[in-house]
Amino acid sequence: MTQAWNDNLLRNPHAVADKRTRVQKMFAAIAPSYDLNNRLHSLWMDQRWRKKAVKLALIKPADLVVDVACGTGDLAIEFAEALWQLNDRYTRAVKAVVGIDFTFDMLGQAKRKTRGYFVDAPNAVAWLKDSATALNQWINGDAQSLPLPDQSADVVSIAFGIRNVQEPLIAMREFFRVLRPGGRVIILEFSLPTNAILRGLYNFYFRKILPRTATLISGDKTGAYKYLPESVNTFIGREQMMDMMRQAGFTQVEQFPLTFGVCVCYRGVKA
Repeated sequence: MTQAWNDNLLRNPHAVADKRTRVQKMFAAIAPSYDLNNRLHSLWMDQRWRKKAVKLALIKPADLVVDVACGTGDLAIEFAEALWQLNDRYTRAVKAVVGIDFTFDMLGQAKRKTRGYFVDAPNAVAWLKDSATALNQWINGDAQSLPLPDQSADVVSIAFGIRNVQEPLIAMREFFRVLRPGGRVIILEFSLPTNAILRGLYNFYFRKILPRTATLISGDKTGAYKYLPESVNTFIGREQMMDMMRQAGFTQVEQFPLTFGVCVCYRGVKA
C-alpha cells in the first residue's frame, strides 16, 4: 500500500482536495489492526466513550439508529445492545441498527466481528434466541450522501469520523435530512484538553509515541498514524463544531467533554 499522507499534506490535511480518497485508502490499509490499536492507544477508554455516547443519545425502545462512518462496528454494537436491553424490558420489538461506512475493508471487519452475534440481513431472525434488536444492515455509503430516505431515523451517530469527511457541514445536513422530528445527532470526536499542561502531555503522546507504536503494530505504510494527530490538531474547535451543527439546522446543541477533554460528545436535536 503506497503512502497516502506526507509531511507537506499534513500541515492541514483538511484542506487537501482529494482528502476523501486518501482517507479511504488509509482506512483500507489499517482495518485489520484498527480495533487493537484503538484499545491499546486509548487505554481502553474508547469503549467507555462509546458507551457514554449511547447514553447521551437518549434512545427509546422503538428507535432506529444509523451509525455513520461505523468502521468496524463498535458504536453500532453498543447501540444494538442498549436497544436489546430496552426492548427486553419493554416491547421486545425487533428494530434495526444500520452501520454505514465508505471503506469496504472496514465493513468487512464489522461483518466478521458480528457474525453469529448480530444478524446480517434485513428483517432477519432476532439476535440470538431472545433478542429485541438485530444489527441487520451494513451499508457502503458516504456521510455526505447517505443512501437513506428523508426522516427515516431516530438517532444518527458518528464516532471519530466527522473530521475525516471532506465537507463536514454537508454531512451534518445529511444527518439532519434523514432524522425524524425529535431525532438526535450524536457526534463523538477527539479534542484537545483545555489545560495547557495536559494539552502538552497529550500532544507529546499523540504526536511522538502513538504514531511509532501504532505504525509498528499495523505495519502501515500510508501515514495513517501521522494523519491521526494532525487531523485532530488542525480540525475545528468545540465552539465551531457546535456552530456548524446549528448551521445544519440542529437545536439544543450541547457538548460533553470526556476524560479531561481528550474526547468530546456533541448532541443536537432536530426540532
